[in-house]
Amino acid sequence: MTYTASQYFGARNLLMNCAQASPGETVLIAHEPADLGYYDNRVVDCVASAAEGLGMVAKSLNVGFDSQARALPDKVVQAFDSADVIVFFARLGDQLRFSQMPEGKRIVVSYALCPDMLGSGFGTAHHDAFLRLKDAVNSAVVSAKNVHVTCPRGTDYTGQPQLKLTTGSDTTIRRFPMSVPTPIPAHSFSGRVAMPGFLTGTGSQYYTPYTVEFQGEVFALFEQGRLTGFEGDAESVAVANRHYDHVADSLGIDRDFVHSWHAGIHPGCGFPGQARDSYERWGGAGFGNPRVLHFHTCGGYAPGEISWNVIDPTVTLDGVKLWDNGRLRVDNLQDSSEIMDMFPCAAQTFARPDDRIGL
Repeated sequence: MTYTASQYFGARNLLMNCAQASPGETVLIAHEPADLGYYDNRVVDCVASAAEGLGMVAKSLNVGFDSQARALPDKVVQAFDSADVIVFFARLGDQLRFSQMPEGKRIVVSYALCPDMLGSGFGTAHHDAFLRLKDAVNSAVVSAKNVHVTCPRGTDYTGQPQLKLTTGSDTTIRRFPMSVPTPIPAHSFSGRVAMPGFLTGTGSQYYTPYTVEFQGEVFALFEQGRLTGFEGDAESVAVANRHYDHVADSLGIDRDFVHSWHAGIHPGCGFPGQARDSYERWGGAGFGNPRVLHFHTCGGYAPGEISWNVIDPTVTLDGVKLWDNGRLRVDNLQDSSEIMDMFPCAAQTFARPDDRIGL
C-alpha cells in the first residue's frame, strides 16, 4: 500500500517519540479485525512499514475483541515476551488502560484510528510537546484553589481540585497522541452537567445498549462526586435513569459514583464522520479535542462505565480561563511559550485547530 509523507511522519512520531523505539528492536502491532469497523487496518500496515523503514522488526497479531475483557489473553501475553514495543490498534489496549500491564515493555495505545488521523496534525505534532502540555495543565490544576466549569448548554459545576499526581492517578500505558491531562477526582465537585443529547460508554466494557439518545434537554446533578438525579424533559430523564439502572444492575457496580473528569488538550484531534454513526469510535477517539470535556461515572473506578460529555467547556481556575468555550488557552499556561517555540508543529495545531467533533 502507498501512504503519504505526512502519514509516515505520524507513524514515525508514534514509534520514535512516543514508544521510543530504536533500530533493531521488535515492534508488535496488536490489532483487531478491520471488519469490526472500529480501526481502519491500513493504519497497521502504515506503522509496520514505517517501523521496517527505521530498521525495526515489525510483527502483527490479531488480538480480536472481547466486550467484557478483564485481562490480556494468554496468547497476547506470550507474544509480548518476544517484543520490545507493543502498539495497540485494538480496543483491548484501551479497555485495560487502567489495568496492570506486563512490566519492562513499552506499550502504546493509538487513538489515531485511520491513516488520515495519523497524517493530520493530531498524529504529526511532536508527541513530546503534548506530554509537556499535559504536565503544564496538571500543574495548573494542582495549584488551583477553585475550578469552575460551564458550557453553552448550561453546565455549571465547581469545586476545589484535589489532584494528587501519583503513579496510580493515570493509566499504565502510553497514549498516542497524548490528548488529555490526568483525570481530576470528582469527589470535591458539585453542580450540574448538560448532556449533549446522549449517554454513552467509556470504552471499558461494551454492554447493550451502549448508548441512549434523548429527545429533550437533560442535566445530570451531582454532589461531592455522587449523582443525585437528572432533571429536564421528563421522558428523557426517564431514559437516563433506566440506562443507569440497567448498566449498574447488569455489571453489579455503584450506580451513582462520579469518579473523575478531564478535557481534551489536542486541537489537532478532529473526528471524521458523525458520532451517531458509531458512538463507540467517537468515544474512543474524539475525547482529545479541547471542545470535549468528559466525566467517568457509574462505577467506583476509572474510567467507570458511562461518560458525561460537555461540549465547548469553559474551565476557569482561580478566575483565569484555561479552556474558553472549547479552546485551550495555552497563553494562560506557565511555560507554554517555551513549549510552542520548541515545537512549532504544536503551535501550528493551535493556530489552525480542527473543530470536527462529530456533533
